[in-house]
Amino acid sequence: MSLEIIVMYLAVGLIAGVLAGLLGVGGGVVIVPMLVFCFVKQGVQPDQIMHLALGTSLASIIFTSISSFMSHHRRGAVNWDIVKAIVPGILLGTFFGTFVAARLSTGFLKGFFCVFLYTVATQMLFNKKPKASRELPQTAGMFGMGSTIGVISALVGIGGGSLSVPFMIWCNVPAHRAVGTSAAIGFPIAVAGALGYIVNNLQGTGLPAYSLGYVYLPALMAIVCASMLTAPLGVKLAHALPVDSLKRIFALFLYAVATRMAWGLFV
Repeated sequence: MSLEIIVMYLAVGLIAGVLAGLLGVGGGVVIVPMLVFCFVKQGVQPDQIMHLALGTSLASIIFTSISSFMSHHRRGAVNWDIVKAIVPGILLGTFFGTFVAARLSTGFLKGFFCVFLYTVATQMLFNKKPKASRELPQTAGMFGMGSTIGVISALVGIGGGSLSVPFMIWCNVPAHRAVGTSAAIGFPIAVAGALGYIVNNLQGTGLPAYSLGYVYLPALMAIVCASMLTAPLGVKLAHALPVDSLKRIFALFLYAVATRMAWGLFV
């Protein structure tokens, strides 16, 4: 593996860490498209690129989510009753979602991810939040919502915050508690997702060396190490910069990324 490739993956981690701390965006929204670019540059087989990006993204979230939810827990911002109620559905949905993803084409997964990016970007650009209009559902409802969040998270390689936070706010959970609880929910999503992507290609057929299933270990290690270094910097910048304005700028960047990925599907 060349030095250029290693530097690319370190850069992914550095950027993802800063943006996560600064804007509070989930790692997968940033990591997946950057990994797709890196894998293309590295010469990974086209039909494996998206699967490898999703699996590696979820594996990296295992490590980054721990410090995040522990920080929220120390501030009393995690509702563990919600976590316990939704996690069974989360685990099943995410693990099942990886089996679905493994049988879908890279083109379909890219298209689905582009739609998701457009949705997240629109939400950030217009600061759209659901109106608190109902209470949390009972056990069956929480299982169903957890399964839905898990499947979608597996298909786009995220920790689920873009889905679980709006759901909890809609159900009258205070915003700061919704964010903290979402951080805790992200850990089982990442574990089940990474495990599923590993199991679905354990032989490593068609993958670059040092892959564990659909998790590319060199990229994983570089991203985790670099992002943990720069996330605190992002948090400090968040207190010194106009975050709302930066979120709108970042939303436009996500539109551009989604458009570029979508364009690649047709040329």
